[in-house]
Amino acid sequence: MDTFWKGKNAIVTGAASGIGLALAAGLAERGARVWAADIDAAGAERAAASLGSNAHPVTLDVRDAAAFRELVERVARDAGTIDVLFNNAGILHAGEVHEFEKEQCDRIIDVNIRGVVNGTLAAYPLMVRQRSGHIVNTASLAGLAPAPLLSTYAMTKHAVVGLSTSLRYEAERYGVRVSAICPAGVETPLLDEGAASGSHPGRWLPDVRNYLTLAAGPLSAVDKVVREALRGVERNRALIIIPARARLTALAYRLVPGLVGAFGRQVIAKVIGDNRGDAS
Repeated sequence: MDTFWKGKNAIVTGAASGIGLALAAGLAERGARVWAADIDAAGAERAAASLGSNAHPVTLDVRDAAAFRELVERVARDAGTIDVLFNNAGILHAGEVHEFEKEQCDRIIDVNIRGVVNGTLAAYPLMVRQRSGHIVNTASLAGLAPAPLLSTYAMTKHAVVGLSTSLRYEAERYGVRVSAICPAGVETPLLDEGAASGSHPGRWLPDVRNYLTLAAGPLSAVDKVVREALRGVERNRALIIIPARARLTALAYRLVPGLVGAFGRQVIAKVIGDNRGDAS
């Protein structure tokens, strides 16, 4: 495993911060060539500069299918192959769905689902022709179990899990691997974005960090998540569920969904009650 990543070519989206930046750093440290892509051009530049000569900054809006395809074709042309695509870019909206605007829902679908689809449609045919490659989609524990107060986020991550686990069986016939990373709460800037993204003045929003801690335990450090994620990719795991307690939650929901539901109701009641001063 020590030499697994050496010389491999990898594209990472959402690489300016959070899990994406940590993935790009972990890959570069392990000897991979990394194309660090993000809609934040300055952030992508800073990320690549911090990672050394093996990293290349790319400005990319994952919602733009043509731009994603051009990036994949350029990397394949310049590097010879694309070994791994990390479809990692994503956004988070928190709150109660009856208070959401259509534009919020459209945006999270476009980034979290359509962005993964655009990356897959760009890279997968090339990998089929190569008869090799690995598509790694960042999902979430919220893609394996309910996540009330993060309902639209959970919707998108269920879609990512469904695509990943289904495509995996098609892809293995061509020598291509597909995995989904499913972490529980991770300490990243995404949590700050989720608390404010698309919100209106005066609208109640949950404290995302507090909610995730109550629902799934202490937040994980991003470096630890990425170490486990890369180890799971090396081992070609279909679902890379991080940490161990998240695997227990996913298993419990499959076996005794009512128990998980009862716990979830208690968490919602506490979070909403503590913040709104009611007993709902």
